[in-house]
Amino acid sequence: MSQALTIPHCAQAAAAHWPDALAVIDSDVRLSFAALEERMTQAAAAYVAAGLQPGDRVAIWAQNSVDWIVACLGLQAAGGVLIPLNTRFKGSEAQFILNRARATMAVVADEFLGTRYGDILAEVDIPTVHRIVRLGVDTPDGWATFLAGADPASRAEAERRLAALDEHDLADIMFTSGTTGDPKGAMATHGQAVRTAYLWSKATTIGPGDRFLILYPFFHCAGYKAGWLVNLAIGATTLPEPTLDVDRLLAKVERERVTFLPGPPTLFQTLLAMPERKAGALASVRVSITGASAVAPSMIEAMRSELGIPVVLTGYGLTETCGTVTMTSPSDPPEIVTVSCGRAIEGIEVICADEQGKPLPIGEAGEVLVRGMNVMLGYLDDPAATAEAIDADGWLHTGDIGVLDDAGYLRITDRKKDVFIVGGFNCYPAEIEKMLLAHPAIQQVAVTGVPDERMGEVGKAFVVLKPGAMLEEEALIAWSRERMANFKVPRSIAFLDALPMNATGKVQKFKLADA
Repeated sequence: MSQALTIPHCAQAAAAHWPDALAVIDSDVRLSFAALEERMTQAAAAYVAAGLQPGDRVAIWAQNSVDWIVACLGLQAAGGVLIPLNTRFKGSEAQFILNRARATMAVVADEFLGTRYGDILAEVDIPTVHRIVRLGVDTPDGWATFLAGADPASRAEAERRLAALDEHDLADIMFTSGTTGDPKGAMATHGQAVRTAYLWSKATTIGPGDRFLILYPFFHCAGYKAGWLVNLAIGATTLPEPTLDVDRLLAKVERERVTFLPGPPTLFQTLLAMPERKAGALASVRVSITGASAVAPSMIEAMRSELGIPVVLTGYGLTETCGTVTMTSPSDPPEIVTVSCGRAIEGIEVICADEQGKPLPIGEAGEVLVRGMNVMLGYLDDPAATAEAIDADGWLHTGDIGVLDDAGYLRITDRKKDVFIVGGFNCYPAEIEKMLLAHPAIQQVAVTGVPDERMGEVGKAFVVLKPGAMLEEEALIAWSRERMANFKVPRSIAFLDALPMNATGKVQKFKLADA
């Protein structure tokens, strides 16, 4: 089968090649690839009938579901550009992105976790948005009514637009998390997203017939470009999971024979800590991918030995690279998976560079630079930020600090902005966090630099203990002094019930100052 190079054309190709295979399993909905293509075409016609023009931007603000996928495929097939919104956003955050993107429509969940997104948008100033469509309701502004607006003329126009859609057309504008400053919109084409999805599938061994439970949110690259798009491109089945309910997840994995189960470390820590976990509940899972924070080697080993997952992978990517840069190999042992994020995927270049952008010798820490077809076009309406991020030679400056070994494996030591200096020595929080995770009482940890009158800055550790564990601040500091250089030892410890996380399992360190 020749490779499609736009997202909607992936749906078309899948319908032609695997018409009767299941594309999506979502609660009671079991949709074949042929049926998914038909729903995409119907939705595209509805967007055309609603006045969508090629290049118009449409926001989707909803939890993971089959409707999210259909809404996205339909708008892109009609020539529109996706603007995904984080389900945890407040009204002002959504307003900023919708106005910055000059979105013309918004497709929203009627309600999710007590939040009514349509009501929120009705109360904020978004002058370019002319229509809000609510998923899951049978009302005048509901999705069913919207779809009913399609007619033969709009369907013919939608099919014409899909035939004309090109890999160089803009597919989406994904806004960065905005943990510092205003969010910036990373622009990517269809070809970039689809080619990266094919490479991700090759690196992870996912293929036709696999069943991929997607816990990562669709508004994020992990759930979208390294999630359902991969499945669409290679013929695997998508099982959307809107929230993490471990009992429900385990039941679904067993019932639907899930084979791919990526997730943040917290998912697997929870599973390992469940004394009542049914033996063999995860027997169908052949591959897991974990990341987003420091992982202890013992957890990877336990995922294999106790949970029975034979292959555990980890990778590295950014919104600005369609979500993927590196991936470990299925044959890599636990010690590789925990200390590195793998090698660059096929066709992508990675170097660690000095302040002038010059490559550093193997084993020397520097800023991670990435070059290849997966690097974004740039930031929406922000040439200054684009020029700062992508240099004249096409290298994306990630802001991450890393080290490459002789085999090309990348180890991320920290975010460039997170480095703190203690008495003239650079301290990389991720390195210290990995050391602290070796303590038998610690389940999670985050380290930041805090002001110090004598040293300029010193480390502070925010610790979540394992259930039932006891640990005192002085004892942990003394333990640390025995295992790491003095300048790396945290000078203070805060014990928390949980670390502040974003929706993809990354610690929001900017919130720790209030902890």
